[in-house]
Amino acid sequence: MRRSACIPSVLAGLALALGGTVIAAPAAHADIAACENHVRDQGTEVTDAVRMACYVGLVGDQSGCVGDLGRAGVAGAVAAEACRQAP
Repeated sequence: MRRSACIPSVLAGLALALGGTVIAAPAAHADIAACENHVRDQGTEVTDAVRMACYVGLVGDQSGCVGDLGRAGVAGAVAAEACRQAP
């Protein structure tokens, strides 16, 4: 393949790869936001500790998420529901 024909192919591949990353990224934030919103709706301030706990829930560690939210001052039932909404 000639070099002049190869460059557009490489650029098109990069654009598709980066476009897929941009499209997939907002879904993760929406899940963390659902967790944070549930905590906020129940009257607890969303701090960095709460955000990190919601991230832990997002990656699949539900018991770690609940424990971290508990240490951040979130009630048990609220923490469990917030972490359920994270993944």
